[in-house]
Amino acid sequence: MSIQRLHTNERMSQIVIHRGTVYLAGQVGDDMSAGIEQQTRETLDNIERLLGEAGTDKQHILSVTIYLKDIDADFAGMNAVWDQWLPQGVAPARATVEAKLCEPEILVELSVVAALPD
Repeated sequence: MSIQRLHTNERMSQIVIHRGTVYLAGQVGDDMSAGIEQQTRETLDNIERLLGEAGTDKQHILSVTIYLKDIDADFAGMNAVWDQWLPQGVAPARATVEAKLCEPEILVELSVVAALPD
């Protein structure tokens, strides 16, 4: 079975699809001057858009890794937005870690794996 790669450059693909599974590169928000809630909303919007482009949606997310710049300061704010965004009954496997991110202004980055619908 072939591997499909979308939005590819010399380093990475934003979307990789293989054997009914969709892998998204780490996603961040657009406004790096915003606080954790806005960055989380923008990141989730980007994820929703990419999942739609791949032929799936947030109800088919299998796992997510959430990287926070400061887990003590931002965990609650990120979770407040996450809880509003994710429908009841479809919670994926999830890990949340504190990490030094590629730009100092980035407060949150999410990496998602989702299934294609049957």
